[in-house]
Amino acid sequence: MTETDSSAIVKLLTPEGQSVLDSVDSTLLAADPLQAATALRRRARAHLAATSRPQPADTADTADTADTANAQDVTGPPEAGGATGTSADAGTDTDANTTTESWLREVSAAALTQARLRLRAERKLGPVAQRLYFTAAGLEQATRAAVASYRAERIAGVAPEAGLVGDLCCGVGMDLLALANLGLTVHGVDIDPDTVAVARANVAALGLESSARVSLGDVTTDSPVRPEDCAAVCCDPARRDGGRRIFDPRAYTPPWDTVVELVRRAPAGCLKVAPGIDHALVPTGAGAEWISVGGELKEAALWFGALAEPGTRRATLLPGGSAEAHLGGTPRHPGVSLDPDPGLGDPPLSAPRRYLYEPDDAVIRAGLVGEAAALVDGALLDPQIAYITSDRKVDTPFCRGFEIDEMVPFSVKRLRALVRQRQFGTITIKKRGSAVDVDHLRRQLRPAGPNSATLVLTRIGKKPVCFVCSEVTTPRGTNLA
Repeated sequence: MTETDSSAIVKLLTPEGQSVLDSVDSTLLAADPLQAATALRRRARAHLAATSRPQPADTADTADTADTANAQDVTGPPEAGGATGTSADAGTDTDANTTTESWLREVSAAALTQARLRLRAERKLGPVAQRLYFTAAGLEQATRAAVASYRAERIAGVAPEAGLVGDLCCGVGMDLLALANLGLTVHGVDIDPDTVAVARANVAALGLESSARVSLGDVTTDSPVRPEDCAAVCCDPARRDGGRRIFDPRAYTPPWDTVVELVRRAPAGCLKVAPGIDHALVPTGAGAEWISVGGELKEAALWFGALAEPGTRRATLLPGGSAEAHLGGTPRHPGVSLDPDPGLGDPPLSAPRRYLYEPDDAVIRAGLVGEAAALVDGALLDPQIAYITSDRKVDTPFCRGFEIDEMVPFSVKRLRALVRQRQFGTITIKKRGSAVDVDHLRRQLRPAGPNSATLVLTRIGKKPVCFVCSEVTTPRGTNLA
C-alpha cells in the first residue's frame, strides 16, 4: 500500500497551508461563513505575495522512516513570479498565477473546514482541539478525551514499560494520543491516507513523536503492527457508512469476526463498540463496559486477555467538563463503576413511593438496574421499565433522583390545566415506556409562569401516568465522589 499526497488536507499540513489555517477568523466564521471565506482568501493571498519560498514545502518529515520510501513530495503554492519582459515568460507567469489561485482556493476551503471541525471538536476534547487536526469522518468517530484517558490508564496497567501498544484502525488518533501521553510506546495503523496524515500531525502537535508513530496499512492483510507482537492492542472499527451510524457490529469495517480475532491475538486488548451492542454478541471470555460522560452514554468497550474480567457487565461514569488535561497534560479519570451483584435476584415491584429514580443510561445498557435499585433501597414501578421508586432519598451518581409531588393519569387536557394552575413556565419532560412526542406535548401544554417542574411520562402495567416531580439529587456527571 502506498501513500499519495495530493489531497487538500495534506496540502493544509504544509507550512504554507498552516499559515492559511492560522489566518482563519473563527469568530467571523461562526457569524458569517461567506464573509470569513472572502477575508481568508484575501489575507492568504497577501501573505503569499509577501513571502518568497525558493523551493516548495515538503511534508515528508511527518512520515515515519518506513513510510517515507512510498511518500511523494507535497508542494505548497507554485511561485507566481514576476514579468521578465518576454512573451514566453508572460505565458508562464499567467499559468503560475492560475495554478496559485487554484491552490489558494483549495487550501482556503480546507482551512475553513478544519476551523469548523475544531470548533465542533471542542465539545469532545476541550480547548486542546484548537491545536489538533481532523477529518469530518474521523471527528464523528473520535473517542472523547475523558474516555480515551480512562481506557489508556487501564491498558497502561497491563502493558510493561518497554512494551508496544498497537492502535488498530487508529483514526485521527485520540486513543493514540492518550496512550502516548502516559509514556507508552504506541504504533497506530489506519487504511485511509488522509486520516494517517492527520493522526501524524496530531502526534506532532502534542510533541509525542518519541512515543507514537502512525503508519498506513490494512490491519487485516498488510498491517505493520501484528497483535501478537504487542503487549496490548486497542481497535476501533468503522461504525459509520456515509455519515450514518452502523448499529449492527456485524456490519463494521473491518468485519466483526475479523476484529474480534485480531484483538484476541494480543495478550491484552480493547475493542471499541457502539453502546447499543446486543449482550448476546459479547464474545465468550470478554468483559463488557458501558461508559457515560457527564450523564450521557457515549460508548461501550469489550476487554480481552489480561484486561478482561470474563462475563462482567460494568457501567462506568466519567465526569463531564473541560477535557484538555486528558490529551495534553496530566491524565485523570475520577469516575465510578458499578458491577453485577451475583447475590441479587430480580428487583422487587412496588406502587409509587416518595421518590423516583432514573438510572444512568450506562447502568441500563449494562443490565444493572437491579443493582441500582438496591443502592437506593428501591423497587421497580413496572418490570419492563427502568424507573425505580423508593421511600429514601439517596444521592448516588448512578441514578438521578426526583421527589414525586403528584401522580396523575396521563391526559393532555388534565396536564394543561395542572401546568396553568401551578404556573409552570419551565418544564422538563422525561419519558420511558411512552410513545408521546415530547416536543408536541410541550407546545400543547403552553407553559407560562415563574415556577418549574419535571414531568415524567411512563406506564404502570398498561396504565399511562405522569409524575409531577422536582429534582432532589446532584445532577449526574458533576459529582462522582
